[in-house]
Amino acid sequence: MKNFTLAALVLSFLFCCKETPKKTEENKPQSVLEHVVAQHEVLFKKALPHIATPKLMPKSITDDKLRLVDIYEWTSGFYPSSLWYIYGISKDEKWKERAIRYTEKLDTIQYWEGNHDVGFMIGCSYGNGLKYMKSKSYEKVIVQTAKSLSARFRPKAGVLQSWEANKRWQCPVIIDNMMNLELLFEATKISGDSTFYDIAVTHANTTMKNHFRADNSSFHVLDYDKETGEVLQRNTAQGYADASAWSRGQSWGLYGYTVMFRETGNKIYLEQAQKIADFIMNHPNLPDDKIPYWDYDAPITPDTKRDASAAAIAASALYELSTFSTDTKKAAYQSLADKMLATLSSDNYLAEVGTNEGLLLKHSVGSIPHNSEIDVPLNYADYYFIEALMRKENMGK
Repeated sequence: MKNFTLAALVLSFLFCCKETPKKTEENKPQSVLEHVVAQHEVLFKKALPHIATPKLMPKSITDDKLRLVDIYEWTSGFYPSSLWYIYGISKDEKWKERAIRYTEKLDTIQYWEGNHDVGFMIGCSYGNGLKYMKSKSYEKVIVQTAKSLSARFRPKAGVLQSWEANKRWQCPVIIDNMMNLELLFEATKISGDSTFYDIAVTHANTTMKNHFRADNSSFHVLDYDKETGEVLQRNTAQGYADASAWSRGQSWGLYGYTVMFRETGNKIYLEQAQKIADFIMNHPNLPDDKIPYWDYDAPITPDTKRDASAAAIAASALYELSTFSTDTKKAAYQSLADKMLATLSSDNYLAEVGTNEGLLLKHSVGSIPHNSEIDVPLNYADYYFIEALMRKENMGK
């Protein structure tokens, strides 16, 4: 490893992630963050034969081989986003060069109006790039992407439409869409155009009004009448049932409303984020190791799958939420995030360097109802895991 000065980090982080064995063999990682960097070197080399292919990004494993996806697949931004974080951890310029190369594969996404997930795809990749270097061209991409995302805003309903209309839904809006609002806030900061800000606030308010149940859990999919704003249906696509609490969806909501408070300072969003956090923290079906089952209401058997991605997203959000919360809640949220991170950093979830095709976490779930990506590594689980590690480190400092 180059340029590591992690002695203090090793002591502090290993204390909170006690389940991760410290490697003693020569040239083995000595901390979780070093482990992350070493494993990403493996992943980079696995993906290297495809680096010149303009439309492929590593995502998961299929048939024991690294699976790559097209840049228009919703997860395409997470690998370059992780590369930016690896650069931030290691301070090695080679990771910056790699991050730039993979980020700029996504250049054409800025003009795409066909999906709400451009917030993930561009906000995480180009957005993280802006954290590590000044770039007017990157700023322009962010603003243009916000314009494309805004084309999906349905003003009479007060929402950003997630998916295209189909036989089942007229204007489907999913809880995941809360994650794309951060891009709009960034675009307002860059451009001075408050239109993006206003769309984000309107969507968040409509979602808060309609998407949540009395117990503060969230539906996955709502169908709106675009002209009247009436809610036509409340359903799921990836959860156990329409009335169940799909685990990753709860994490998306938690993260999204934490961002809303950060960007607006409006306490209604802080309260909403805390309500979602309390739902997760106090749920009777949350296992002792704090890695959720794929749905909080799924029948629990020895074969019920866990979702490492739901835990990684929640842990990252909880660390940020704790910085906005009073002492009692702050301690509770940090404690839950610490436990999630400790389990994810254990041998049960964190792949040994050189295995797992270079991906970090095992045991995530894409969509059980679609029989897709079940008990596999996923690039977004890795991304939010790294982000949680970095937030934990920064809080320690």
